[in-house]
Amino acid sequence: MVEQFYVIGKIINTHGIKGEIKVDAYTDFPEERFSVGNQLLVGAKQDTLIRELTIETVRQQKQFYILKFKEFSSINDVLPFVNLNLWINRAQQHELDENVFYYHQIIGCMVETTEEEPLGIVTNILETGANDVWVIEREGKPNLLIPYIAEVVKKVDVEARLITIDLIPGLIE
Repeated sequence: MVEQFYVIGKIINTHGIKGEIKVDAYTDFPEERFSVGNQLLVGAKQDTLIRELTIETVRQQKQFYILKFKEFSSINDVLPFVNLNLWINRAQQHELDENVFYYHQIIGCMVETTEEEPLGIVTNILETGANDVWVIEREGKPNLLIPYIAEVVKKVDVEARLITIDLIPGLIE
C-alpha cells in the first residue's frame, strides 16, 4: 500500500532573517501538530515531498504559526519553501472520537438520502462555529449545504465513501 500523507498547513512567508517561516494552519490540532520536536514533510503535492524537517521553535502570531526548523538558520535557507505545504503521514494521525472525522475522510464521499436517492459529492467543509457544514456538489444544480448534525446526517461510512442524510424540510430549495 502506498503511504498516505495529509496537508496540515501552508508556508505563506518567511519571518525575520533567522530562518523562521509563517504558516497558515489547515488542521484542527495546531498546538499538537506544530509542537517542538515534531517532524513534518514539506512539498507542493504528496508525490513531490522534498524533505523531512524538525520543529525547533514555535509561537502563535494571530491566526498564524511562526516555526523554525532545526535544519535551517537563515532566511535564504527557507525562501524556497514559501507557498509549499506542510504534511504529516498516516502514522502521525491519532484516533478520533466516534462520529468525528478528518476532512480527508469526508471530502469526496458520495451523499444519498435515506431513500437511497443520490445527491452528489462532498467537495468542501465549512467551519461555522456551531457545527460544520458540508458542501455537496450536485450535477446541474446549485451546491447543497448540509449541516453536520444528528438530525440530518444519519450514517457516515468512510470505508464505502458513502454518507446517508435525512432531507429535513427546508434543506433543499
